[in-house]
Amino acid sequence: MSLKIDSRHLYLQVIDQVKHDIESGKYKPKQKLPSEFQLSKELGVSRATLREALRILEEENIVTRRHGVGTFVNPKPIFSSGIEQLNSVTYMIEQSGKRPGSQFLTTEFLEPTEDEQRKFAPKELQSLVKIERVRTADNDPVVFCIDKLPEGLVPIDRVHESDSLFKLMEEHSGNRIAYAVTYIEPVSYHDRIHETLKCDPEQSLLLLKQMHYTADDDPVLYSANFFRSDMFSFHVLRKRL
Repeated sequence: MSLKIDSRHLYLQVIDQVKHDIESGKYKPKQKLPSEFQLSKELGVSRATLREALRILEEENIVTRRHGVGTFVNPKPIFSSGIEQLNSVTYMIEQSGKRPGSQFLTTEFLEPTEDEQRKFAPKELQSLVKIERVRTADNDPVVFCIDKLPEGLVPIDRVHESDSLFKLMEEHSGNRIAYAVTYIEPVSYHDRIHETLKCDPEQSLLLLKQMHYTADDDPVLYSANFFRSDMFSFHVLRKRL
């Protein structure tokens, strides 16, 4: 099946066609696409054009290319959220119609490092509480969470009773999180986290590093959340000024 005459660049047409074939069910999630030779012949384009299209499709997390193995269709994420909206993991899972849960791994008190002192400035830290949890959706592990917050903001003996640290903090210390500064990084492989989330070693993770603040700009929570990229996607609304 060759592409029809179109004024757009050929690689854009290839991208649309592959997306259409995935949406129509021609290619299923986790299925391997035909070889570059077969696919370029089927679409009537050069292999260079096909490779450019596949490169962009991989950047959009629609496919994964494995060197020497082939190109595979990524499962469509179940959870999607606007990154401009500060929603808890609990809320995102509930909105998808699934039941949120938590598996607590560790809770410990730490002496703050210089970097952590800077993150929470101007607050002067004496001790940090570090909480590691795995968030689940219908009992399936989907997010590995590492949370750090000043001692006293949440009742440590009740952490295991609540899925939402946001809610627990507000109830215990009156600190309501109003906004967060977020950085997103791709993580190719982390042995402990991949094993805990039951991820394929080739599967990437989305790491959200977030410093959370109250409406008075008081830093109260730092989190590093590792999201399964086959389960979560994030988008942002950008407006022209």
